[in-house]
Amino acid sequence: MVTIAAGIEFPHARQALQITRKTQPASARSGRRGRWHTETVYAITDLGPHQARPDELAAWIRGHWQIENALHWVRDVTFAEDHSTIRTVAGPQVMASLRNLVISLHRLAGATNIAAAVRHHSRDALRPLRLLKII
Repeated sequence: MVTIAAGIEFPHARQALQITRKTQPASARSGRRGRWHTETVYAITDLGPHQARPDELAAWIRGHWQIENALHWVRDVTFAEDHSTIRTVAGPQVMASLRNLVISLHRLAGATNIAAAVRHHSRDALRPLRLLKII
């Protein structure tokens, strides 16, 4: 982390961060781990060092990625949201809300693998209703 004195094109910037991530993604087909990838990203904040210490900034960034991995990735991969053909009026917002509802219900029921939970509930027409506690 660097405290910014002057010369950056962001007028209210107080700190700049360089974050290096190393990941080893699993293959979708085999589940085996692939090659390690290194990614470097940068962040800028208007919070001064006395307002946000490096450990706090790191925790906030990890919190953001936790949300990304827990919700957005599930919507993109499990529900293939990016491939949806619903594109008119309020359709996309309604479908996103329904997907979020399904994810939330499964998480509240204790599911850790949403894809497996969705497959399990799709095999019996009464299971989704029990999940909603209608029956």
